[in-house]
Amino acid sequence: MALHVIVGAGAVGTATARLLAERGEQVRLVSRRGTGPEHPAVERVAADATDSATLTRIAGGATALYNCAAPPYHRWPLEWPPLAAALLDAAEATGAVLVSAGNLYLYGPVDGPLTEELPARPAGPKARVRAGMWQDAIARHEAGRIRTADVRASDHLGGGSQSMITNLVLPRVLAGRRASVPADLDAPHTWTDIAAVARTLVAVADDERAWGRAWHVPSAQPLSIREVAARACALADVAPPRLSTMPSPVLWLGGLTNPLARELRETQYQFRAPFVMDSTAATAALGITPTPIDESLAETVRGVAPARY
Repeated sequence: MALHVIVGAGAVGTATARLLAERGEQVRLVSRRGTGPEHPAVERVAADATDSATLTRIAGGATALYNCAAPPYHRWPLEWPPLAAALLDAAEATGAVLVSAGNLYLYGPVDGPLTEELPARPAGPKARVRAGMWQDAIARHEAGRIRTADVRASDHLGGGSQSMITNLVLPRVLAGRRASVPADLDAPHTWTDIAAVARTLVAVADDERAWGRAWHVPSAQPLSIREVAARACALADVAPPRLSTMPSPVLWLGGLTNPLARELRETQYQFRAPFVMDSTAATAALGITPTPIDESLAETVRGVAPARY
């Protein structure tokens, strides 16, 4: 039984902890409040993971260290750098392989499918933070100081997922209300299942041939926001969704008072045009297959609280 240390008790961290525990591993799940799933193999630890010495002590003896943290969206430039630095220091001090749950921000706007071979061309402050984290990690890997890999996902579906579709669309349409969405409602978009993220993180950590590079989480064929909303409503046995496109100026005005709306401005390119992730490399190399979209949506619908306004 190996020790696996996970930083972050959100949806991805929780799914990863459960997956590892169910296969008989020892899991130490670190978060500020010591939250996480109740399981005899999961030790929940309340700690400040930005403290390198503390995290190194917690990760002592670990086979793998997983970065599944999720700082508040509008505080990424402030909170990610010290946390990322502490994770690198802990990986170097303990020898644990560091596998991070990343996203697609660092690529910036791209014409055509996104692959792992694309260069980093971040288009805003949050994207620059994520690009910098990977650059720092791979630099230490190439210098022989750590072993690392980056597991990148598109917008999440599944239990506990937080994305535009789960936060802005489904709560309203499942309650029979109209959702105004800052997006092209018919543009194809890749959605990544939380459970598939966990499976990929664990598979990459287990296989030293997967280290030193990025991997895209195997994801179902892209669907538009309109298609996702329609399938979710059908699964929930409610009326078909009523959707409208929110004009960009309305989002900009909303950002004057709403921090989340303000931060969504940076990633509008992901939703105003096709945004398709190629995840075939991980399927071919690691044998991971995408979660069927209806299975992801059924889990998502169970966890979405309908809007009451």
